Amino acid sequence: MHIKIVNPNTTQSMTDKIGDCARSVAGPGTLVEAVSPQMGPASIESHYDEALSVPGLLEEIARGEEAGVDGYVIACFGDPGLDAARELAAGPVLGIAEAAMHAASFLGRGFSVVTTLGRTRGRAWELAERYGMQRFCLGVHACEIAVLDLDRDPDAVKVIIEACRVALDRDGSDAIVLGCAGMADLCAVISAELGVPVVDGVAAATLMVQSLVTLGLRTGARGEFATPLPKKYTGLLEGFGR
Repeated sequence: MHIKIVNPNTTQSMTDKIGDCARSVAGPGTLVEAVSPQMGPASIESHYDEALSVPGLLEEIARGEEAGVDGYVIACFGDPGLDAARELAAGPVLGIAEAAMHAASFLGRGFSVVTTLGRTRGRAWELAERYGMQRFCLGVHACEIAVLDLDRDPDAVKVIIEACRVALDRDGSDAIVLGCAGMADLCAVISAELGVPVVDGVAAATLMVQSLVTLGLRTGARGEFATPLPKKYTGLLEGFGR
């Protein structure tokens, strides 16, 4: 089985971390390929960043289809381009926010999301509503550390743990969802410190895609998610015509 993890930003060090976290949970015989697009933002922290990450992401999905990839993970907590990717892919495609929220809903009455910058909180709430997780998502909290500073700030882990502690106390939640793929390696240390389950969407989505492929399941393509109609694209998007 071949699973492709697409980090929609272009920061290779983050992609390497994401790949390591995905491989740590993938089953025997599953090849995990982690990639960044050739074009796009260095990090995704706004609607503008998210919109401009999608062409590069879709280019990687198209490459995966040519290579016979079985399933995909979109490794950004905004789940950018998820619907479009599902139109292109023959196998299942999951976003890490989608996977993390569903996994956390199995672990108690409710969960709290701890993300990076406060300006991204609205997107997390929007996704919780889209995925039917309003009942379970008890709060969305920001640690106010920029994505690229997660590995640069020596106090980042301490700040994130404290934000998780505040979230648990304020929301009365049973679990934490980490709201950034750049936090993918922090589950164990946060869980050990706070004594609650901590869900990373990269690991959750990898295992869910693996399970869907094993079950022979993919996105239904009779209607909305059918292959896009062929048409001409112009300018910078000329190569995206079908």
